[in-house]
Amino acid sequence: MVKILPYSRQGLPAGRKYCYGIACMVALSLAGCAVTPEPFTQHENSQRASDLLERYTADQEPVTAPIDLYTAMARAIKYNLDYRVELMETAARLQQLDVSRYDMLPRIVGSLNYNGRSNDAGSVSQSLLTGKTSLEPSTSSERESLAGDLTLSWDVLDFGLSYVRAKQKADEVLQAEENKRRVVQRIVEDVRSAYWRAASAERLMARTQQLEERTQQALDMAQRQKANHLTSPMAALSYQRELLSIRQQLQQLTRELKVSKQQLAALMNLPPDTEYSIVVPARDLAWESLNMSYDDMLHLAVMNRPELHEVAYKLRSNEMEGTAVLLQTLPSLRLFAGANWSNDDFLYNSDWASWGAKASWNLLNVFRIPAEQQRIEAGGELLDARAQALTMAVATQVSVSRARYALRRKELETAQRYLTVQSSIEHQIEAGYRAESVSRQTWIREQMNTVVAEAKLDVALADLQSAYANVYTSMGIDAVDASMSADESVAELAGDLRHLWAGRGDALALAGDL
Repeated sequence: MVKILPYSRQGLPAGRKYCYGIACMVALSLAGCAVTPEPFTQHENSQRASDLLERYTADQEPVTAPIDLYTAMARAIKYNLDYRVELMETAARLQQLDVSRYDMLPRIVGSLNYNGRSNDAGSVSQSLLTGKTSLEPSTSSERESLAGDLTLSWDVLDFGLSYVRAKQKADEVLQAEENKRRVVQRIVEDVRSAYWRAASAERLMARTQQLEERTQQALDMAQRQKANHLTSPMAALSYQRELLSIRQQLQQLTRELKVSKQQLAALMNLPPDTEYSIVVPARDLAWESLNMSYDDMLHLAVMNRPELHEVAYKLRSNEMEGTAVLLQTLPSLRLFAGANWSNDDFLYNSDWASWGAKASWNLLNVFRIPAEQQRIEAGGELLDARAQALTMAVATQVSVSRARYALRRKELETAQRYLTVQSSIEHQIEAGYRAESVSRQTWIREQMNTVVAEAKLDVALADLQSAYANVYTSMGIDAVDASMSADESVAELAGDLRHLWAGRGDALALAGDL
């Protein structure tokens, strides 16, 4: 028996007519969804650049006084952008942890469904025994209907998985905290090194400029004496070579010192063109030798280093992954209950309550367990190998930091003795010049040698300060206390830092930055 489809007024079968309309709608939708790359315009790039330049140093306390070491540290902790990024990374991880906790709650889903059709949804019944139609066409639903429901459901397996994932998110928060610790340790170490170099440059700048003029005068005088045959050419040339050699040493020593002020400004997030001065500390600071054995320092380092903490948290998270894999292979049990409503007049009860339970189990997941366990074991072995490699690196860093600190102390002592001897020589030459028994050129030469000795002492002192900070960094000791906060004012935070480092024996903190 062949069914003949009714024809529409246009002559097409009704079914084909609807299919043709749907096809047209799909084609129009696909045409409207076409996306082409749209680069930023020059105006948009200019606006974005202006916005970034306006905000990257905004909301900072102005510099109103010379900056000492602990003020520089405080400004770096409050305003350094690398540290801000780590703070925001930790905050973002905390937000992800808060969101993951909601996955453990039951789900309450409300829905509203509208259905409509162009004709009645009628049907007939056919006898399975005789094949005869037993009823006239009839319908049990309206052409248009509106229905809604509110269903509470809870999957026991999803709850277990969500709990494990939340624990892993919590470990990610702790990993972000360790990254933040590592960044602030590096920043404080860099600030200490840049500050001392900048202070040395500021101490030497005035005297170097004054002496540069005298040196040029002495060179010009030696050149005139040679040209006028007032001295032998070899003596004049040897004197010029000696002066130029000393000047070259001084320029090499001060070259790195001078850029340190810009480096310090960058660490404090000050605009590069900011004019500021530095509190110049005294040189005569007493530095003690380390009072800890290598074994104690190494144990402290392996216990405290942020890198090893991060690997430990990853190992714990990897172990929890085994629990998650096991849960994924278990049967799922879903419990639900809901309230339902419909405006269909054919329904005898237009509102009702429903409840039930559904269990499902993907049996093929069982075969994934060995492969998943091997993956987890391989990940654990990789992390353990990384921890051992980091331990070796930490041991090397602790040993190097100890040796470097001891070496820098000896270099500082030598530089101090050298400056003392050179200052005595300069005083003797100056007395001879005053008595007119020594030439002015000789006095200028010794003045330059004294400035070079001072520059060498400042470089040795800056290197010792850097080595001192590196000792604490190598042991993983925090540069700031947990009670300190970037929300404090610069003055409050600087006072807290000075008190903290004074307790650790920092000579500058004990001396009160004098």
